[in-house]
Amino acid sequence: MNYIHQPEKITAFIGENRENFEGMLLKEAVNVAEKIRDILDKGNIDLLKNAGELVIYIVEEQEENLVAFAKKEGIAWAEHSLTLAFKLEWVQAIRRTLWKFLEKFNALSNDGELTTEDFFKLEKKINDQIDQFLNTFVISYSNYKDELIQSQRKLVEHLSVPIIPVSGSVAVLPLIGMMDSYRMHTIEEKVFNEISKIKIQTLIMDLSGIANMDFEVIVHYQKILNGISMMGCKAVITGLRAELVRKMIHAGISFENMAETKGTLQHTLREHLALASPSEHQ
Repeated sequence: MNYIHQPEKITAFIGENRENFEGMLLKEAVNVAEKIRDILDKGNIDLLKNAGELVIYIVEEQEENLVAFAKKEGIAWAEHSLTLAFKLEWVQAIRRTLWKFLEKFNALSNDGELTTEDFFKLEKKINDQIDQFLNTFVISYSNYKDELIQSQRKLVEHLSVPIIPVSGSVAVLPLIGMMDSYRMHTIEEKVFNEISKIKIQTLIMDLSGIANMDFEVIVHYQKILNGISMMGCKAVITGLRAELVRKMIHAGISFENMAETKGTLQHTLREHLALASPSEHQ
């Protein structure tokens, strides 16, 4: 039987000649070879050990193990911010080294030379497995990075929505910068949660740092104000800028029935703190 149908013979041959395989692999991947120790220290990733594991999955067509291994590797490289180019170079070096060992194995094999048909079958099998590993690895790497960026963005957005208690019943939410749909969703989540959590009775929302809002954003803001009222909390808006007021007037939008409006945050705080002080000191 030709060895193309007995892949365990190939993996056994590579295992018996492991040092030669690893030495050839390191020569093929010059840039990565210089970083092997750094990668091991930084991400606890043993490239040579993993290369041997990958070769077994490839040659023996252990597709399920190969895919699981690729996903695990993708997450590990992304988690430790290891350079993607190094991984790609390393896998291509594994490809070239594996083919060189297949050539050596074929020359030493007693099963006879590969026919042209068998060679192309083997070539397709090996390269398809390696390509599947690379595709799965890159997708896993990218997905992890995307999720990390999304979670970091969410954290930053929540930090940009600081609800500050100024008394037992009054809190301030100063808003600055661009207001888009994503940020309004963050404001909605944070406001409703904090009203429920710390029992806010009056929420002063200062908009002096907001120059403009799109129509859709203003409509969403109206819904948030309505939700604040439904939760038994009074909304007070301060610092509305002239250009934003003009835009709302021309669009036929008003917050009149949903919130009290005041000129400045400082003046509003003085009013509410003065009202709160007698009852809080009783």
